[in-house]
Amino acid sequence: MRILRTIPEVRAAIREARVGGSMIGLVPTMGAFHDGHLSLMRAARAASDLVVVSLFVNPTQFGANEDLSAYPRDEARDAALAEAAGVDILFAPAPSEIYPEGFATNIHVAGLTDVLDGASRGAHHFDGVATVVTKLFGIVRPDTAYFGQKDAQQVLVVRRVVRDLDLDVRIVACPIVREADGLAMSSRNVYLDPAARVQATALNRALDAGAAVFEAGDAAAGSILSAARDVLGDAGIDPEYLELRDAETLRPLARVDRDALLAVAAHVGAARLIDNHVLRAAEASNHREKEAGA
Repeated sequence: MRILRTIPEVRAAIREARVGGSMIGLVPTMGAFHDGHLSLMRAARAASDLVVVSLFVNPTQFGANEDLSAYPRDEARDAALAEAAGVDILFAPAPSEIYPEGFATNIHVAGLTDVLDGASRGAHHFDGVATVVTKLFGIVRPDTAYFGQKDAQQVLVVRRVVRDLDLDVRIVACPIVREADGLAMSSRNVYLDPAARVQATALNRALDAGAAVFEAGDAAAGSILSAARDVLGDAGIDPEYLELRDAETLRPLARVDRDALLAVAAHVGAARLIDNHVLRAAEASNHREKEAGA
C-alpha cells in the first residue's frame, strides 16, 4: 500500500492504473477506522482493481462548537488496518492540500440538507460533506465510491450531488455494522465511558421497537415513534431528533406507505451518536399477505 499526500501524486497513480483498464474504487473516510470502515474497504476490494481510501478529517463539516480538535486520529493504526484490508492507496492529505489559500467554492444541496442532521448541526455540515466529496471525486475519478448506511442522510446528499452535477461515479451504500449488543459502530464511540456505552445501546433498541410496531401491522408514524421514544425515555436519553421520513426525499411521513427512514440522533455521555433503520413498505406488505394466507 502506498501512502500519498498530494493531489498530483494521486492523479499520477490513477492515470497509470487507467492505462491498464483498472476499475477504481474509492472509500472516503475521516480515519479512526473500525469494522464499519473495513467493511467498505472489503466491498471496494471485491469489486475494484485499484482501491483508494482517503483519510482526511474534513474541517469544513465541523461547527464551531463541535469536536474537530478532539476527533480521534491515529494514522499509523489506520494505515496498518487499511493495508491489511487490501487497500492500494491511502490518500492522507493536509488540509492545505484540499483547501489551498483562496479556496472559495462551496456546494450546497437544497432540501435534503435542511432536516435531521442538517437542522441539528447547521447547513455548513452537509455543505462541507458535499464539497469535499466532490473534490475527492475530481481527484480520484473513481468508478464506484462506497459509503456507510449509518450516515443515511449523507448518502442521499452525495447521490444528489452525483445526479445533479452529472458525475460519472456509482454510489454504493453498505449496511450498518454493529457491535454484538447492537450499537452502531462509530469513530465517536471512543468518547463513551462504560456507563454511557451501555446507555448508548438504547438507540438501536429504540429503532428496533419502532420497527416492530410497523412489522406488526401499524404503519402510523405516531405509533412507531412513540414505541421508539419510550425505549429512549426508559434509558434516560432525550433525543436530539427522532423522526420518520421518506427514505429517498426525507419528507416527513404520517404513515409508512413507502420506504421510510427511522432516524435518531442523541448526545450520550460525551458522544453525539446517530443511527437509523430503513422500514421497507413492500416487504411488510408481502409479510402480512403471507400471514393472512397461512
